[in-house]
Amino acid sequence: MELREFFSEDVVKLDLESATKDDVLKEMIGLLQLDEKSESILYKMLKRRENLGSTGIGKGIAIPHCRSLVVNRLRVAFGRKPGGLDFRAIDEQPVRNIFLIVAPPLEVSNQYLPVLGKIAQFSKEQDVPTRLEQISTSREFLSLLEEKRI
Repeated sequence: MELREFFSEDVVKLDLESATKDDVLKEMIGLLQLDEKSESILYKMLKRRENLGSTGIGKGIAIPHCRSLVVNRLRVAFGRKPGGLDFRAIDEQPVRNIFLIVAPPLEVSNQYLPVLGKIAQFSKEQDVPTRLEQISTSREFLSLLEEKRI
């Protein structure tokens, strides 16, 4: 299992428009193309998770994640906010790169934690934060995932 298997061009947005953490979460949820009620439920679940502690892991990267009944399989998305925004990250620096992970409460394949771990591992690669800043297309993002083979 590699990260690249979970991402497609339609869940990658390199120019998030929102200016606040809450609005960015909503914008990221929108990439999953769920119905309005499911989006609302998912937003509340992610907010609850963020209230426990920020998912901003440092180096300009956040990984908001939760389990929810609104999805029937693991779903991921990637968004970039070039100017950065306050995500209350552990290093207190602005977040520019956001990986969203949502999984159903029970998964037969049990991919939620392994995917979360792989995104964290990918994010800690020395050159990744800089390279994420430099990509200009969704295809380049997917190519970076392929290259890293995580």
